[in-house]
Amino acid sequence: MKKRSFTFSNTTVAYYFDAEFSQVEKLAPKEKAIIVTDEHVFAKHKKKFKGWNTIVLKAGEKYKVQQTVDVVIDQLIALGADRKTTLIGVGGGVVTDITGYVAGIYMRGIRFGFVPTSLLAMVDASIGGKNGIDVGVYKNMAGLIRQPAFLLFDTSFLATLPKTEWQNGFAEIIKHACIKDAVMFRQLQKHKLADYQKNGKLLSALIEQNVLIKTKVVQGDEFEQGERKLLNFGHTLGHAIENMYELSHGQAISIGMTYAAVMSQQLKHFTGAELVVKVLEQYGLPTLAQFNTKKAFKILMMDKKKDNVSINYILLEKIGKGVVQPLLFVQLQDIFKQFGK
Repeated sequence: MKKRSFTFSNTTVAYYFDAEFSQVEKLAPKEKAIIVTDEHVFAKHKKKFKGWNTIVLKAGEKYKVQQTVDVVIDQLIALGADRKTTLIGVGGGVVTDITGYVAGIYMRGIRFGFVPTSLLAMVDASIGGKNGIDVGVYKNMAGLIRQPAFLLFDTSFLATLPKTEWQNGFAEIIKHACIKDAVMFRQLQKHKLADYQKNGKLLSALIEQNVLIKTKVVQGDEFEQGERKLLNFGHTLGHAIENMYELSHGQAISIGMTYAAVMSQQLKHFTGAELVVKVLEQYGLPTLAQFNTKKAFKILMMDKKKDNVSINYILLEKIGKGVVQPLLFVQLQDIFKQFGK
């Protein structure tokens, strides 16, 4: 187990790489901890949860809602959770989002940590302190920014993931490469998904690389006033169509990145749009897709990144260099008209 500590605005988070789930007990003793997980993770790893107080949620984005939060809080009360309790989210992005959100509001805030079990959660969702829930089709409309006490990375959880979940994770990995790391982009071009599934060392190095990219960005701009906005590459449109078409997060973000690359070509003279599309397709992700532009635009108008007349859209100047581009809604509407039906 390799420990690294990172300081944010008001706390230090301990990251444990190449770790095993059994080591969680050293970070939060069983008698003072409650695990939150979902039915899929629980069913596949029952032995790991033996002896832990565990709250098991229904799996899926559609349960990332206030009703689930209420159920978790009711169970915490029933289990006698107090201000000295540590809440541990063991699961994918939905579980970590809900766990962090509940920990932020239960008794006005209790200690929490994450054991991400999906590639997407390891490289993205569990990092950075954003916790929240969806409200209807609006992604992460209610939430808060609060850092966990620890993150423990046990790659053995990935062995049970279906291929679609690996692809989900690679959408965020490709995003990081597009906005921040041209060398990693070239590495992804040379490999395919199966290479990382077969080679544990290659995979661990890639996960750590992505964790550090996101962490560094968040450290510099925890509350998304500047550079952290770059992490929204592909997410502005992606979030608008994700719940609209019941897409996986990775699928939606991949489509969002495709159109952002095309927009970068038009607005920033970006020459790598075809390379971005090729890499996304190489990892089994969707790219150009038909979507209802009017409906997507209407949802986008409620995006948290907007003001009254414009929205910050993330575009690419070149592979490895993302930029924040304010776009007027009227401009965006014209661009969207080219995209779909």
